[in-house]
Amino acid sequence: MPSLMKSPYGNVTLLAFCQALMMSAMSLITATSALVGYELAADKSYATLPFAAVLIATMLTSIPAARLMQRIGRKPSFMIASIIAMLGAVGTTLGIIQHDFWLFFSASILIGIFNGFGIYYRFTAADTVDDQHKARAISYVMAGGVLAAIIGPNLANHTQSLIAQAHFAGSYASLMVVYLLSLCLCVFLKLPGQASFFTEQATQSARPLKLIIRQPKFIVAVICGMLGYGVMSFVMTATPLAMHQHAYPFADTAFVIQWHVLGMFAPSFVTGHLIRRFGLITIMGVGAVFGILCVAINLSGTTTSHFLFALLLLGVSWNFLFIGATTLLTETYARAERFKTQALNDFIVFTTVAAASLSAGALQHRFGWQVVNYAAIPALAIILMSLLWLKLNNKAGATAELG
Repeated sequence: MPSLMKSPYGNVTLLAFCQALMMSAMSLITATSALVGYELAADKSYATLPFAAVLIATMLTSIPAARLMQRIGRKPSFMIASIIAMLGAVGTTLGIIQHDFWLFFSASILIGIFNGFGIYYRFTAADTVDDQHKARAISYVMAGGVLAAIIGPNLANHTQSLIAQAHFAGSYASLMVVYLLSLCLCVFLKLPGQASFFTEQATQSARPLKLIIRQPKFIVAVICGMLGYGVMSFVMTATPLAMHQHAYPFADTAFVIQWHVLGMFAPSFVTGHLIRRFGLITIMGVGAVFGILCVAINLSGTTTSHFLFALLLLGVSWNFLFIGATTLLTETYARAERFKTQALNDFIVFTTVAAASLSAGALQHRFGWQVVNYAAIPALAIILMSLLWLKLNNKAGATAELG
């Protein structure tokens, strides 16, 4: 294994902690944003709009972020993004204190911009190791999110009443510290700057994007990434509202979200090994099946145990599908093509995630929890069909080569 993976101070370790901080913030926001929106919004169907704003901003930032990283390097780009996130934490806190829905909404956009850069932590790790260790590097970075399962919901729960008469303002104020720590970690990253990229461009021929996106692996990677993440965001976003409507205290909601986030990231310690042992398609297929089991549990009841086990399975489903899709995507481009391919993938993925999050609040408010879960089934079916298509395509290609 490369020395990078062995060193406790290596890039992969630092990126894993950056991932942990980003996802800690996101798990806090996931647990609280819809509840804050519900409290601040005059029209309660807008409750999930601030959370959707985070995801929409992530989607819209993904391509400009890749271009900026291409121009000035990943490290300074990550540092700039952390500063933007701190401003977002200040704005969301003030929005809650002033009971201003649109200030809370606008400041959420700044946090989404930061996430638009942070989503490249996993690709950055993959780019710093050899091909043999890409899946492990991605998994180890994503495993940093295990800390998020502990930090995020507990931080939300213990700081929710920190500022008097402004429920959850203390939680968003705490994010200033989270993003400051992220900035400090980025200082120690040792990544190539823009010069190495232009050297690659001069020495390697990059294919047009239209040729890259025609590859079956690219098509399936995008389908599984966007729908797997979309289903997770869709069901997860509606869960706090559903639990609130069933009169569960916030401590129960935070506990469910904590186990959900744990399900998202704890498998990352072994996902890379499982992919190497059983293959990408198999592990991604298992992820889709876990998503179906999540829906089945949600449809069978609304006790705390139902929410807990369903969201835990949803997290594992996302882990297998997202790490699998990311690993599959890395097989579709050369180094000189990585920025534009990664940017297009994440733009598509987070467009879907934003739409899923935005629609979840409206569906939950107007039609209820069961409709939300039934709506997730077609996307999971499409994932399974796309994986079957890729498996058959791979077999046909192997047969043609033998022939």
